[in-house]
Amino acid sequence: MKTLDPFTPEEVERARRYHGPLYVLLAIDLVLDLVVLGLLAFGPPGDWVAGALDGLPFWARALAWPALVVAVGWLVGFPIAFWRGYVHEKQWGFSTQTRAGWLSDRVKGLAVGMVITSLMLFGFVSVAGALGKAWPLVVVPGAALVVLFLSFVAPVVLEPVFNRFRPVDDAELAAELRSLSDRAGVPVRDVLVADASRRTRKENAYVSGLGRTRRVVLYDTLIARGDPAYVRLVVAHELGHRRLRHVSKGTVLGMFGAVGAVIALWALLRWDALLRAIGAHGPGDPRVVPFVLLAGAVLQLAGLPLLSALSRRWETAADHFSLQQTDDLDVFERSHRALAVSNLSDLDPPRLFYLMAFSHPTPPKRIAAARRWASRGHSTPR
Repeated sequence: MKTLDPFTPEEVERARRYHGPLYVLLAIDLVLDLVVLGLLAFGPPGDWVAGALDGLPFWARALAWPALVVAVGWLVGFPIAFWRGYVHEKQWGFSTQTRAGWLSDRVKGLAVGMVITSLMLFGFVSVAGALGKAWPLVVVPGAALVVLFLSFVAPVVLEPVFNRFRPVDDAELAAELRSLSDRAGVPVRDVLVADASRRTRKENAYVSGLGRTRRVVLYDTLIARGDPAYVRLVVAHELGHRRLRHVSKGTVLGMFGAVGAVIALWALLRWDALLRAIGAHGPGDPRVVPFVLLAGAVLQLAGLPLLSALSRRWETAADHFSLQQTDDLDVFERSHRALAVSNLSDLDPPRLFYLMAFSHPTPPKRIAAARRWASRGHSTPR
């Protein structure tokens, strides 16, 4: 068995057993998504849907197409999602949900996806139909503004759909976290605790929002560990993302990505042969919706390695920031080791999956990078 300092061979192997089937299902799920979108864009299933919607007014077809595409993808992927998100998590002792609770979350996710996708694509085909060849002049900035808007409202509109949030209950810990925020030069409006324990035993934290909606969120499972030094380190890491403007940079990157996707669509939808293959009269025909989603999925997949590499770099920078603020390599190592073991993080993932989809360096890489950083004499006294 492989040894990865500071983890034991048994820990490496156990994490591999947990993640192995998930990678297989991830690949199958991706292929299924692309096949479903491809069939709806170019195959008989898409023609059947178009026939069923024929005769409805434009606005009804423009709203129904994206909702149906999202719903079909949800249904096709349901068995995989159920095994991966419920059965497998139960088998490994992570899930705390009932089947009804898990299904409720899935239905909420479907509803959110249908609403957002339908509204965005309704706007796209409406503008394309009204402006003809000039549609990119409106859709390009519109796509960028949608990304900005969703980044701003997600913490206060979307996140509460799935979790309840409360302030940190422990007054002493809350004061320490506020002091840490002040020392780090990263004032945040809220450090909140999410009721993640009703869904999972895994521990996590994240930052989200822009301006008045910015916040640091801790899972209640992390707070329940009862280790203030551990919590301070995690919060310092999340504050590092704030101080280094990773949320803002990620939003700007997402805006540029949306602009690039629209430009790519503009180039593709100028191709008459492609429109004939889709069965659409032009970009303003709701029949283009499955192809638009297919093109978006392919473009996202193509950009995933670059985005994952950038995310891993940002995570390393936030790790260094957390070390600056806490000045305690021992706590860093102990905390990241404990987090990796309790969450069964993959300690030695397949190279392809690591390059394509890992937003964080593996725990052994994070600990090794922290040791190198500390060995160079980087330190900030408390």
